[in-house]
Amino acid sequence: MTQDAIDTVHAAAVSLGAAMGDGRWLSPGEAYELAVEGLPPETIEAVRMRLAGAPVDINLVARPGLRRLLLADMDSTMIEQECIDELADMAGAGEAVRAITARAMNGELEFEDALRARVSTLEGLPSGIIAGVIESRISFMPGGRQLISTMRAMGAHCALISGGFTHFTAHVAGTLGFDQHQANMLIEADGRLTGKVAEPILGRDAKVAALNRIAADLGISPAEALTVGDGANDVPMLKAAGLGVALHAKPAVRAQVPVQINHGNLTALLFLQGIARAQFVD
Repeated sequence: MTQDAIDTVHAAAVSLGAAMGDGRWLSPGEAYELAVEGLPPETIEAVRMRLAGAPVDINLVARPGLRRLLLADMDSTMIEQECIDELADMAGAGEAVRAITARAMNGELEFEDALRARVSTLEGLPSGIIAGVIESRISFMPGGRQLISTMRAMGAHCALISGGFTHFTAHVAGTLGFDQHQANMLIEADGRLTGKVAEPILGRDAKVAALNRIAADLGISPAEALTVGDGANDVPMLKAAGLGVALHAKPAVRAQVPVQINHGNLTALLFLQGIARAQFVD
C-alpha cells in the first residue's frame, strides 16, 4: 500500500464526515492501520470506490484485536481448489461439475442438492484416488500457515469447518495445525466411492451451528470469533461472527459481507486484527 493510497483513503473518509486518529504501519508498504471515528460501515464502499482499480483492500473493523476463535472454510479459502471439482476431473465429469460448483458458490443453487448431484458423478471411482488427488492437485492458499500458527501462538482456537470432505479436511487441518476439523463424509463400499455422501450434509446452517457450539465450548461469544470463507454457503457464518471476512469471494458474497479481502492473502486476516507482521509466527 502506497502513501498515495493512504492519503486517498484519508481524504475520502474525511469527506464522508469521519474523524481521523493516529495511523501506523502493520507492515511497511503492505498494511496500514488508521483510526477512524464516525464513518458508518455502509459508507466503506464509497471509500473503496475512490481507489477503484488499485490492488488495495480497504476495510472498516470495529475494535481490532485478536479474536479468540477462528472458523475457516476450506475449499477456495484454505486451499486453492474445490476438492469435489478435482475428484470429478478424475471421473471425467470435471467441466459439468465445475459449472454446478460455481452456481452453488454464487448462491444460485441450494448447496445440499448441488453437493448430492456432484458427488453422484464419483460413483465407481476407487477410494484410493482421493489420496492421489490430495498429493498431486491440492495446494494451500498463501498465508494460511502463518495465519494459523500466529493465531494459535497467541492463544486462539482454530477450527476448519467445510462443506467438502473429511479426507481433505484431515489433511489440511493436520498440515496447517488446526485444532479441529469437520466436513462431509463420502460413502465407500468395497474399495470404491458409491456416489453418495453421508447425511445430514454439512452446509450453511451446520456452519453457523458449529460456530455457536465451538464458541460455547470455549466459553466465549460468537462476537469474539473470526470467520472466513468465499461461497454463498459461508455467508450466514460470516454474518454471525464478530468479524466475518469474505476472501476472494463470489460476487453474491461480496454484496452481503462488508469486510472483504479481494487482493491480499490469508495473512490479511492478521492485519485485520491489528497484528503486525513482526508478530507473525512462521
